[in-house]
Amino acid sequence: MWTFTADVEEYASAAEAFLLADPVGNTVPLTVLANIRAGMPAGDASFGWWTTDGEVRGAAFRTPPLPMALARMPVESIASLVTAWRGEITEVRGPLELTGALSEVLGEPRSVLSERLYRLGTLVVPDTAGHGRLAGVADFPLLVAWFQAFGEEVGLGMGDPVQQVQHRLAGRQLFMWEADGVPVSMAALSPAAGGVCRIGPVYTPPSCRRQGYGAAVTAFASRVALETRCEQVVLFADLANPTSNAIYRSIGYEPVHDYAQVTFGPLPKPGLP
Repeated sequence: MWTFTADVEEYASAAEAFLLADPVGNTVPLTVLANIRAGMPAGDASFGWWTTDGEVRGAAFRTPPLPMALARMPVESIASLVTAWRGEITEVRGPLELTGALSEVLGEPRSVLSERLYRLGTLVVPDTAGHGRLAGVADFPLLVAWFQAFGEEVGLGMGDPVQQVQHRLAGRQLFMWEADGVPVSMAALSPAAGGVCRIGPVYTPPSCRRQGYGAAVTAFASRVALETRCEQVVLFADLANPTSNAIYRSIGYEPVHDYAQVTFGPLPKPGLP
């Protein structure tokens, strides 16, 4: 049985212990919960948990404008989720086997973004020119532009970039790599949840690519996380981008599980010539 609420603490009271049983696999639900508790706006949010035999064994939520997100849970939870969810399910992110089960119920998705979750093993720090640092208020305009560019490049809904950067700067979650005194790459780091921090997004502007800056800033943020914030570090990589996957493996990240972001609904009508 699925139960839904707009009250984040009611949801946490029911589902947080379940989520914490797999803090790596449930990094997205746990990070969102931590961010909301830290003041991130979550208007019109809906949170749900799935109970069977008196035990919570699943969770799903949506914080508009972001897609519905699924926790790690049994595939048999999906059919009843579709029936119980209040409203149309148009975009979902979650473990591959669960988004696949949704496709069996809702029909062939319009688009699929395949991702892989990685966990840091032994960190390998690359020998890259420059240095890492915590981002500050002076970086705000550049970071907003980079968040906007990242969202456009990967085709993911990122929410309001101004709001995102404000929140993450306040939480000391953004890091820069500088070369010759100029910022050339950035990485974000989620707050610890269940002893796990997550890297992302990582962005290097096109003019600064192929210099190792993305690997360097990711390794720098990962080291900060391990030394001061959490016991484990994870990140997601787009499986359609072999370069980013190779970079993360080169600095010590190891694959854990495959995920997908799927969009349902009719194809958009082509524009007029």
